[in-house]
Amino acid sequence: MPDCLILVDLQNDYFPGGRMELVGIAEAAANAQALLDRFRKAGAPVIHVQHESTRPGATFFLPGSAGVNIHPAVAPRGDESVVVKHFPNSFRDTPLAGMLKRLEPESVVIAGAMSHMCIDATTRAAFDLGFACVVAEDACATRDLTFKDQTLRAAEVHAAFMAALAAAYARVISTKAIIGRTV
Repeated sequence: MPDCLILVDLQNDYFPGGRMELVGIAEAAANAQALLDRFRKAGAPVIHVQHESTRPGATFFLPGSAGVNIHPAVAPRGDESVVVKHFPNSFRDTPLAGMLKRLEPESVVIAGAMSHMCIDATTRAAFDLGFACVVAEDACATRDLTFKDQTLRAAEVHAAFMAALAAAYARVISTKAIIGRTV
């Protein structure tokens, strides 16, 4: 079976005007859209992951809000699966693992948001479940973080998490490199 594309949390709240705008989200979404187009043309499987916040005090991805919707640039077609999740790990309490086991992809190609949260958690879980993982590093976005009174710029956060994933969990490569290989 060919690769399977998993697009994680590319939802309106992460885009300009949303409740949690990410740094570089437009560029990441454009690359995710290029991946999506390539997978669709190849007839390869695509799974969209959509986060709905159900924890008390959540401020974005609220059920029923416009922000929870998958962004139009990468909106699913009727023949593409959508997995709704409530945790950073796209496998936790969802049917994603079973779907992938049935598909038996050569590898899972992961893109979306946020690099330091759901992309990290989902990639590590996929690896732990035995899937070969590829992360499209330029099709992911994140935000600035603060730790011990130090602000880490989004680019630094992204680079640190991509480096950690590349160390053991995934091939971390560009969208262009992924599109250039056989899906």
